Amino acid sequence: MGFSQIKETCLYISDLDLAEKFYHGILKLPIIAKAEDRHIFFRAGSSVLLCFLPETTKEEGTLPPHFASGKQHIAFEVDAEEYVHKKKELTSMGISITHIQEWRKGLESFYFEDPFGHVLEVVPHGIWE
Repeated sequence: MGFSQIKETCLYISDLDLAEKFYHGILKLPIIAKAEDRHIFFRAGSSVLLCFLPETTKEEGTLPPHFASGKQHIAFEVDAEEYVHKKKELTSMGISITHIQEWRKGLESFYFEDPFGHVLEVVPHGIWE
């Protein structure tokens, strides 16, 4: 099919302001858009992180209805040279690392949770090459 990337990733959340405080305030993702009682969107490199209120989007009228529940997972990629710094930066802000995974070629990634219990991961560039 020739897809070049996954452009959007979606998480379903319960509080737009809390999502803004975490993803913009702590993770420093720029805000693209916010619609009260519906969504907040963030820029993550060349991708977009969509955070929706599932009670709203499962009743969509103009777009196909969509929603999810439970622990969702996404991974953020950083330059390999910045990986250790990002881990230290997050822990210094009180973010608990819940798991460190060792991968092939001596690479590792680390996991932590957002305020909604979603499983977030930071991976160094090159982990999928």
